[in-house]
Amino acid sequence: MKKIFGAIAVFVITYALFSAAGYLFPVDQEWYNSLKKPDWTPSGNAIGIIWAILFALISLSAAIVYAAFSFKGAKSFWFTLLINYVLNQAFSYFQFTQKNLLAASLDCLLVAITAIVLLIIAKKYSRIASYLLLPYFLWSAFATFLSFTINSMNL
Repeated sequence: MKKIFGAIAVFVITYALFSAAGYLFPVDQEWYNSLKKPDWTPSGNAIGIIWAILFALISLSAAIVYAAFSFKGAKSFWFTLLINYVLNQAFSYFQFTQKNLLAASLDCLLVAITAIVLLIIAKKYSRIASYLLLPYFLWSAFATFLSFTINSMNL
């Protein structure tokens, strides 16, 4: 029973932490809307929904790993998740606070790289936890391409 409550706490805390960027680094809609973007750029609403789903999948993956191995038994997973989390938050800082499209794009690339590394590491602990991270990697890869495209269109 203790592990179940712990896993629920890990889910809630992970979701809250990943969601924090929206509050810490709010989008300057006027600035963002003024940027040149490719026609295939998803709408802001779609991006928000996608991230909400991805944060739930990341959080569920973390909860599964925690339930099976706690923190001590999966140190490489937690360390990589922490690095990925910091990079994920940094994207919003670079993009929306600093309005530095190149730094945001480079950071987005690092998010995608750490997402695939996290997916690979998660597989050591749980196949399901690993599969739950696949959409996150795919979206991060797409977001990296989109970010570099927007950067190049606004040089």
